[in-house]
Amino acid sequence: MTYAITQTCCNDATCVAVCPVNCIHPTPDEPDFGTTEMLYIDPRSCIDCGACADACPVDAIFPVDRLTARLREYEGINAAYYADREPAPVLASPTFHPWGEPAFTRSLPSDFATIRVAVVGTGPAGMYAAEDLLLHTDAEVTLIDRLPVAGGLVRYGVAPDHPATKGAGETFARFHAHPRVRMRLGVEIGTDITPEELAAHHDAVIYAVGAPSDRRLGIPGEDLPGSVSATSVVSWYNAHPETGPDAVRPSAARVVVVGNGNVALDVARVLVTDADALARTDIADHALAALRDARVREVVLLGRRGPEHAAYTTSELLALKHLPGVDLVVDDRDPRTGTAIDTAGPGTKAGLLHGVERETVDWTLPSAPDRRRIVLRFHSAPVEALGDDAVRAVRVTEDGTPSGTEIGAGLLVRAIGYRGVPLAGLPFDEATGTVPHEAGRVAGLPGSYVVGWIKRGPSGGIGANRACAEETVGTLLADAVAGTLPQPTGTSHEFRRLARSRSGRGLVDARGLASIDRAERARGRDTGRPRVKLATVPELVAAARGGRLRLRD
Repeated sequence: MTYAITQTCCNDATCVAVCPVNCIHPTPDEPDFGTTEMLYIDPRSCIDCGACADACPVDAIFPVDRLTARLREYEGINAAYYADREPAPVLASPTFHPWGEPAFTRSLPSDFATIRVAVVGTGPAGMYAAEDLLLHTDAEVTLIDRLPVAGGLVRYGVAPDHPATKGAGETFARFHAHPRVRMRLGVEIGTDITPEELAAHHDAVIYAVGAPSDRRLGIPGEDLPGSVSATSVVSWYNAHPETGPDAVRPSAARVVVVGNGNVALDVARVLVTDADALARTDIADHALAALRDARVREVVLLGRRGPEHAAYTTSELLALKHLPGVDLVVDDRDPRTGTAIDTAGPGTKAGLLHGVERETVDWTLPSAPDRRRIVLRFHSAPVEALGDDAVRAVRVTEDGTPSGTEIGAGLLVRAIGYRGVPLAGLPFDEATGTVPHEAGRVAGLPGSYVVGWIKRGPSGGIGANRACAEETVGTLLADAVAGTLPQPTGTSHEFRRLARSRSGRGLVDARGLASIDRAERARGRDTGRPRVKLATVPELVAAARGGRLRLRD
C-alpha cells in the first residue's frame, strides 16, 4: 500500500521534510518546485510509514486504499508524475535516505542582539515569515492587521466547503500566543499609523498586505447593479466585515462568471451547492440565508481560450465533476472545444473533460428549474453587460466575432484576477500591482521588506508563500548581520501605547483573538456548525473585549 496526495494539497512541502525515503517531489531544492499544481508521492518508493499524512497541515494525504470515490483519481495522478522519471536509487537502509549538508541561511549569530520585526498582515505570507523568524532566530515579532481578527485569505479567501484547506489556519494560530509575539489587530498602517512611525519602533518591517483589489473587464455596463467582482462574492460568503450582507444578491436563475481560474470555480460551486451542505460549513449566516432563498440553477463560466489553456487546477475541476446534485456541462457550440478535448491526452487540462456531458446550449431558453448545473463555455469573452437599471444579460463573443450571443443572466461576476494596491509610504509599480523589491527588500527603503502577493503578484496558493517568506527573511537577516538595518528610536511598549491610542477599530491582542475564536465556535455549536463567524467589526471587537484581561507588556 502507498499514500497519495489529494485535492487540498497546499504545496508548502511540510511533508517533504519528514519523508524518510525522499519519495515526495518536487522538493524545494528541485527546479519544478512551485511550478506544479501540487506535490506527488512516488508509489514505487513509498514505504507506507504515514509520516507525511501526520505532518500535512491541510489533511491532503491518505492511503490509496482509503481514497473515497471522489478522490480515487489521485492514485493515478500521483503515479503519472513519475511515469517518465527514473526511479529513486535503492537505499541501503529502508528507513533513511541520504540528506544534504545542513545549511543555516536564515539565522543570526548566537551573540547577536534580539531584533524586533513587525509583520503587517496575518495571512499565509505574513505567518510563514513570522514562523521563519520565530523558529530560526530569537526575534520578537509584532503581528499587525487592519482587521480586528487574524487569518487573511485563510479566513476570508478559502471557500467554506474546503474545510481541510482552512486547517492551515490552525497551524498558523499556534504562533499567535508565542511568548515572543505581540498581536496588534485592528490597526491600519497608512491610516492609523504611518509606515515611518512603524519603522521607528522596529528594526525591520515586513509587509504582507496581499492583493486586495481586483482586475476590471473594461466593458460597457460593467458598473451596472448586478455586476460584481469575485473578490466581493468571496468576501460576502466568508463574512468579511467590510462586505455587507447585501453586497451580493443571488436572486437570478442564471449567473455568468468571467474567468475559469480556481476562484471562478469556487464562486460557481458555492452558488449552486445545496444549502443544506453549506450549512455544515463556516459560511456567513447572511450568505447561507440568501442561498437558501436563491433561485440560482445555472452558472456559466466564460473562458477566453480553449480547454487546453484553462486556468483552473486539476484538483478544482475534479471537485466540480463530483459535486452532488450538480451537472457539469461543456458548451459544444465551438468546434475547437470538442477537438481539443477529443485529442487531449489523459491527465491534461482538456483531457480532464473526457466523459463530461457536451451540449450546444441554446441561450435563448431559460435555465431548467429542476436542474442545477455549471456550464463551461470556452473561446468566449464578454463584450457588454446589458440592462437598464441592472444586469439582465451578458453579450459574449461567438466564433470570434464581437456581435456575439446574448446570455440572459441577472448576475455577472468578474473573476479575472486580484491586484495589489498602493500603500502609503511605499513605492508601487502600477503595471504589476506590486512593490518593487530585491529578493524581498523594498527598493530605496532600508529596513522594509515585502512577502506574498504584494511582492510577487497574485499567483500561487497557500504553500507558495513558504518559499517566498524564506527568501525575504533570508534577505532581512543578511541585512541585520551586515549592519544595514536602521536603528529604531521607540520601544515595543511605546508602540503598544501608540497603537492603542490610534486604533480606530478597537485594538485586539492575542487574548482578544482567542476570545473571538471561542465566541464563534460557541455560536457554531448552537447550530451544529464548526463556527459561525462574527460578520462586523463591532461584533468582533465586542467579542474580543469580553474575554480579554489586559494587553500583555
